[in-house]
Amino acid sequence: MNGGSPKQKSKRQRNTAADWLGYMLLRIAVVFFSLFSIETNLRFACFLGRMLWRFYHRGRLRAIENLRASFPEKDDAWIIQTGKRSFEHLAMLAVDVLYTPRLVRKSNWRLYSRFKNAERAKWMLQEGKGLILITAHYSNFEIMGYMMGLFGFNIYSVARPLDNKFISRYIYGVRQQAGQTIIDKKGAAEMMGKIVSSGASLGFIADQDAGRKGIFVDFFGRKASTYKSIGLLAITYNLPIVVGCSRRVDNRFFFEIEINRIILPGEWKDKDDPLLWVTAEYTKAIEQFIREDPAQYWWLHRRWRHRPKEEQTTIA
Repeated sequence: MNGGSPKQKSKRQRNTAADWLGYMLLRIAVVFFSLFSIETNLRFACFLGRMLWRFYHRGRLRAIENLRASFPEKDDAWIIQTGKRSFEHLAMLAVDVLYTPRLVRKSNWRLYSRFKNAERAKWMLQEGKGLILITAHYSNFEIMGYMMGLFGFNIYSVARPLDNKFISRYIYGVRQQAGQTIIDKKGAAEMMGKIVSSGASLGFIADQDAGRKGIFVDFFGRKASTYKSIGLLAITYNLPIVVGCSRRVDNRFFFEIEINRIILPGEWKDKDDPLLWVTAEYTKAIEQFIREDPAQYWWLHRRWRHRPKEEQTTIA
């Protein structure tokens, strides 16, 4: 048994000094940004997003490819405009994450957000019987967990740590300031059953490619590999699934938090393949809220990277 390829080793071994330097640069940037208003920083973030669109060629090409395949009826001008705008939203999210704990309080949250179709989900959370909460890499998905922690709901968010451990620790601290708990995606499977059995809720960002072992369901007209664990958890513990998003209004630090689908356990009881049905159903709900404003989605994601066996190809 060999020790792995040089490429694999280099991926595992990180330069601690370089990571520390990256962390220090981030902290300096945070201090610098704090000298300006959130509106000024969001305008600057839009500029950075446009620069990223211009110079990050691989990401730009991937976004264009994904948009063309997902919206074949749209012309090139719309594709380019939507792709560029999605990069702006990506950059604005970085500003949002840094400013959210400074701005949003339990006493003033209405200045920065409004809720849509969320009343039923709120009561379900208050019952404390356990829920699965699902969103996607869309607009400011981070503020949803922050807000629920702010309101005192017992919620755990499953996330993958960043490669830079110093930056990851800092960002995790920002995320957890309001009360939500972040658990590492690696090894989370052993914890999830215990968490939901206690009546807590679990939050997932559920639009990532799950590799060859994922379950393939339709997403914008193409099969996309999707993790089985969410559906299995819901079915095993009889948990409702709440699907929603946070959508930015204009270029402001203001968000409409919408619940667009609640999947109840009784809905999959009579299905021939409950796991496939549940996974397809929440993926369809994700697609529906993305279609409301496609520019707020992360189109540079390699969402359709792995293909079903019958297609016998892999998108690079």
